[in-house]
Amino acid sequence: MPPSDSTDQPRWRRRKDDRPQEIVAAAMDVFAERGYAAARLDDVAHRAGVSKGTLYLYFASKEELFKAVVRAAILPNLERAERLAEGAPGPTMALLDRILAMAGEMIATSQVAIIPKLVIAEAGNFPELAAFYHREVIQRVFGLLGGLLERGMARGEFRPLPIDHTVRLIAAPLLMSAMWRNSFDAVAPLDVAALIATHRDHLRRVLLVTEDAP
Repeated sequence: MPPSDSTDQPRWRRRKDDRPQEIVAAAMDVFAERGYAAARLDDVAHRAGVSKGTLYLYFASKEELFKAVVRAAILPNLERAERLAEGAPGPTMALLDRILAMAGEMIATSQVAIIPKLVIAEAGNFPELAAFYHREVIQRVFGLLGGLLERGMARGEFRPLPIDHTVRLIAAPLLMSAMWRNSFDAVAPLDVAALIATHRDHLRRVLLVTEDAP
């Protein structure tokens, strides 16, 4: 009896298990190139090297595929920042500095920055996508930043400020950087790292009870 090739089955399983991630990666490319409305599932399937029928085995619609793209691209980074906020000791400003620097690096160096532009561009025609992004990304980002502000105020490090509005002001340069990078960077490049560093310096001056606080 010839020996069985024990590697064939595991290889096939690994390939099958990889398919959703490959489809999501292909979808990110297609959405970035064409926008949500113009993107076709045929194009995504072709880019991923699968049939359209195979794509539907994993994602029932273009909307579900876009949600998977958002979750794969943004949520791991957001979860990393949340874990950092929960467990890091030391001054709150140093923690906020680190999280903003992480966000700036992600915006400057990855394709993730296209997602806010896609959501904003399509929000009027696809309000369910805007609601999904608000629920799964924006609310969590605001919760993370709001928690840091509350921590800093409770410890006497930060001045008392309205948290809801301050959170939006902290997030605004991040959103602007993402939009700029995917709209105007070809004609007027933006140094995202320098912008975020300046933003962090401004925040120190506004948030800290004294300018020379740690």
